[in-house]
Amino acid sequence: MKDTKKVLRFAAMAVMLGVIMAAPTLAIRIKDVTRVEGIRANQLIGYGLVVGLNGTGDGTSTKFTVQSLAAFLKRNGVTIDPDTIRVDNCAAVIVTADLQPFARPGSRLDVAVSTVGDADSLLGGTLLMTPLKGPDGQVYAVAQGAVSTGGYSAQGGGTSTSKNHPTAGKVPGGALVEVAPPTVLAGRKSVNLVLNNPDFTTAQRIATAINTNFNTNIASPADSGAVSVTVPANFSTNLASFMAEVERLPVHPDQPARIIIDERTGTVVMGEDVRISTLALTHGNLMIRIEQTNDVSQPMPYSRRGETVAVSNVTVKAGEDSDRELAIVPEGVSLGEVVNSLNAIGVTPRDLISILQAIKSSGALQAELEIK
Repeated sequence: MKDTKKVLRFAAMAVMLGVIMAAPTLAIRIKDVTRVEGIRANQLIGYGLVVGLNGTGDGTSTKFTVQSLAAFLKRNGVTIDPDTIRVDNCAAVIVTADLQPFARPGSRLDVAVSTVGDADSLLGGTLLMTPLKGPDGQVYAVAQGAVSTGGYSAQGGGTSTSKNHPTAGKVPGGALVEVAPPTVLAGRKSVNLVLNNPDFTTAQRIATAINTNFNTNIASPADSGAVSVTVPANFSTNLASFMAEVERLPVHPDQPARIIIDERTGTVVMGEDVRISTLALTHGNLMIRIEQTNDVSQPMPYSRRGETVAVSNVTVKAGEDSDRELAIVPEGVSLGEVVNSLNAIGVTPRDLISILQAIKSSGALQAELEIK
């Protein structure tokens, strides 16, 4: 019964992969595989205070929190000796955000808030007005609002429970842009399209698609990571429309033959161009099972010596399937055929990892093998 279920499972997997491999390669928009050089987000950072915590804030030993709170109160007309402050509903935090290109004053940004002291949780807290600065030291945005942690932490009676990370949270739309980022698009005579995954073939295909669409030779690959595009004269005053037309063009990106293996989770991902040379393949499935049972050992009745103790009995069983067959994998087969051949001998994902590593070591695997 178990063998029948295994065969059906492998058959379903093979059919699914066959459908995927049979599907035609879809064209991808240029905007999905490239970005415009010089147009990117800028990182912002600030230091602030979160208040309103239910006794889960920083302790009195965190001096910088106490000093920050005293300075905040002084700016608001309340002068107090920092040594007399005894509050645990306040926490010092680092606030970060990404300032997107072409953001205008008044635009809102999502901000991330993380504790820097010994606070236990930011649940229910409110971030006080915090200036967010760029690498140049200028304030580009100001953040404030209720902190959403998406988790919790509780303890009592010697036990504790938690979900996610209660010492870090977000303030959705909590920052207002005060100064526009220094991104200039108008007046450019040329632009560089930077590939997300550098590849000479993909760069050439992008250049060909652009030249074909505009019926002129305005694009050429600078290298495997960028395509240089000259702005046509009729778009010199309307570069945004030109970039919108370029981004919509379809292209078939190429990729190297690569296999990604994550040994921790048993995950195997293979590209469609993976090929292997002719080889004979067999794989023995070694099974090791450890069973543990707990018994109680106690002395004889009316015995004056000895005591009752718990005893663990451990049993180790090992075995290996003997019905594995030698499979012949022909030269130059595709991804679907490789998987079908391996499924023919009943491999599991863990088996597949060992097999691929052995094939790579033999020199028969015509692909890059990357192990995480």
